[in-house]
Amino acid sequence: MILVAMLAVPFLGALLTLISPGGSQPRLIRLARLHGLLFSGLTLVLAIVAAVAFDYGHRGPQLGVDHEWAPSIGLRFHLGVDGISLPLIVLTAALTFLCMIYTARVLPAGDEGAGSARALVGLVLLLEVGMLGTFISLDLVLFFVFFEVVLIPMYFVIAHWGGSPGAREGARAAANKFILYTLLGSGFLLVGILLIAVNAHTLDITTLATRHGAGLSHNVQLAAFALVGLGFAVKTPMWPLHTWLPDAHTEAPTVGSVLLAGVLLKMGTYGFVRIAVPAAPDGARTLAPWLGLLAVIGIVYGALACLAQRDLKRMIAYSSIGHMGFVLLGIATLTPVGLNAALFGNVAHGLITGLLFFVAGGIKERYGTGDLKVLGGGMLAKAPYLASILTFAAVASLGLPGLAGFWGEMLALLGAYRPDGGLPRGTFLTFMVLGGVGAVLTAAYFLRMLSRLTHGPVAERWLKTRFADVRSYELLAWTPLITATLFIGLWPKTLLSLTDGAVRVLLGGR
Repeated sequence: MILVAMLAVPFLGALLTLISPGGSQPRLIRLARLHGLLFSGLTLVLAIVAAVAFDYGHRGPQLGVDHEWAPSIGLRFHLGVDGISLPLIVLTAALTFLCMIYTARVLPAGDEGAGSARALVGLVLLLEVGMLGTFISLDLVLFFVFFEVVLIPMYFVIAHWGGSPGAREGARAAANKFILYTLLGSGFLLVGILLIAVNAHTLDITTLATRHGAGLSHNVQLAAFALVGLGFAVKTPMWPLHTWLPDAHTEAPTVGSVLLAGVLLKMGTYGFVRIAVPAAPDGARTLAPWLGLLAVIGIVYGALACLAQRDLKRMIAYSSIGHMGFVLLGIATLTPVGLNAALFGNVAHGLITGLLFFVAGGIKERYGTGDLKVLGGGMLAKAPYLASILTFAAVASLGLPGLAGFWGEMLALLGAYRPDGGLPRGTFLTFMVLGGVGAVLTAAYFLRMLSRLTHGPVAERWLKTRFADVRSYELLAWTPLITATLFIGLWPKTLLSLTDGAVRVLLGGR
């Protein structure tokens, strides 16, 4: 019952936080911090227990729970974890706990004091329930329910704690845009799920994966892949359905940006690998060139957009469009190499971009702005440790060999060099070249950003201002991300050996 407990603990924590007894404002804020640390910490322990109990020699789902939910329509409460979902489960639990460590010291009181602090912690714990549930669900309807659970907590996190105190209009507009886009995508996803279920006569994700499209006509598979793909593409986000992302990231508080980039974007690409590709392989093969085309457009567009940005968080947000483009390119190849690249890129992006948003939040807290022109240069002189961590995260994100960001991008390009035999190789070779151009542009905008922020003379406006360097709670929250980025960058087999077996099962044993 590890997986059930993994859902129950943060849900219970959210309820206790939201209904905790009255008292003085300082006491309630301390209680909210304690609840956040305790329940997210327990959830992380359960995720680690699941990783320890996992049989790494077995390719199929494990640690499962399978009970009837609504027998008349074949709906089951079916949970399980395999090599595809396990890394994302640990990543989700770890990022949530690190956000609580960070929040425990900088918990924004918002506009309503202690009540606002309690609400923020409670909503983040509810968000964790939805994120974890998405990755462990093995029933289509259950997957959809958890996929949607994350929307309302994230909406309020952006709308109520985003922007700046007294000026929440931009945050509310960004939250409205986020919810409208994602709800539209969810409508397409639901129709696609129902189309699969009606024609396959099952809602079980593992059964659909073992059939590899058997019993579904080509036209049904084509329509199903297009519909569920649109739903997942909005969440990823794939160009041109990305326009909600920069606004949401720019306005969201630090913990919202970290979880949005580190986990919520992965729910879309995870859906492609878990549901769209194995359930409708003929549809995937037909539409893969179009998916690859949109992926490389996103890679190049994201990099060019980053070169035009003046706000640090907005630049990092646009970088996510490019990085997720590499993930989608890997999926579009329909090969074990490409899908492993996508899963590796998911984890690497979660670690690195989560760290980037943490550091961007620290910079904005100190300087009071994220405007690159206003920030000026000389950060190495004013806050050398903070600037060093920013440099590490940037070079990891641009794909420096030996760090986590390198392997996902390199393997995605390798997958494009040798796509599935049923795909046009010349087209994917073009995609590989365009992806390589995007990788070069990625290096350009990150190096440009570092030259403007960390090097050079200190801007005149900051000469007499003293800034705190990396604080202890920041170091505690950021060090695990730095360590994991180094570890899987130097030993990529640790992650690839976990995902490869499950990927081959989804692709029919190839």
